Amino acid sequence: MYSITHVILTGGVGSRLWPLSRKCQPKQYLEIFGGQSLFEMTLERNKNLVNAIMVVGNCDNTHLSKNILDKSNTSYLNIIESTPRNTAAAIAFAALASQPDDILIVTPSDHIIEDDVAYKKAIKEAIDKASKGFIVTFGIVPTKPETGYGYIERNGDDVISFREKPNKETAIDFIERGDFLWNSGIFCFKASVLLEELKKYVPDVYAKSKSVWEANVDGKLDLNLSLNIPSISIDYAVMERSKKIKVVSTEFIWSDLGSFESVYDYLVSSGHPIDENGNMVIGSSVYSVFIGLKNTIFVTTSTANLILQKENSQDVKTIYTFLENQDSPLLN
Repeated sequence: MYSITHVILTGGVGSRLWPLSRKCQPKQYLEIFGGQSLFEMTLERNKNLVNAIMVVGNCDNTHLSKNILDKSNTSYLNIIESTPRNTAAAIAFAALASQPDDILIVTPSDHIIEDDVAYKKAIKEAIDKASKGFIVTFGIVPTKPETGYGYIERNGDDVISFREKPNKETAIDFIERGDFLWNSGIFCFKASVLLEELKKYVPDVYAKSKSVWEANVDGKLDLNLSLNIPSISIDYAVMERSKKIKVVSTEFIWSDLGSFESVYDYLVSSGHPIDENGNMVIGSSVYSVFIGLKNTIFVTTSTANLILQKENSQDVKTIYTFLENQDSPLLN
């Protein structure tokens, strides 16, 4: 009998949520969602659906994950990357740490999902498909022509193609055609099947990830060996090439909270205050007034403030990149 493992990927710094999200406290650990972090919500959502928990993170955030897991008294297998090598390697490590017939449910640690009934139904369907040898991705029925998400073109549960984040006109076309889903970045598969496909399509990633995993010490991965692994996403490595891909279409409420616009929408739905012109303050309860402004977000922290129009949320990454090029301490 196979075991079902929830694999939580904790990489990424949430650059579009600067200055809230920093290298020392990425967005998945920010307790701004009803007093919980996205990591904690991810853990709780899946805890009763699986037999085991696995966390694939890096040496900079492993202590943040441990604090939450210890608080909830959760046992888990910890895989600590010494350097980020993208999602193909991270998922390979999880599969290599598992038994061949184990089914892995791989999720990011920084997404919002609501509607437990629909979510559990989707997980059950995915496990059934994975047990038959398919690699399953989860597609969300779109509610608007979103330009911040990738898309899955499908025919029933067959995947026709994966599409990068589109421009507005293309996103509108996707919605009108009706055969496109948002790409959630959630996967389900049998460990051996994923490794077979990695070996087939990106043998270098497979072989070098295997060498790194075999040299691990208590889940800690060697830096020098890890640097040899090509940095490539699981989408490019396997999902866009394999003939074993199926999609589960679902309508649970989902957001990757990848921008302040999506955070704004979620906070409004949760009762966070805005003024009569749709302006919002994040990070302070100090009385603040907006004059002549609409749909403006004021983000305040102890070391940096950000003021932006909601529709310009994707542009925050340019500020992050600028500060990164300056080696600014404001990113830490």
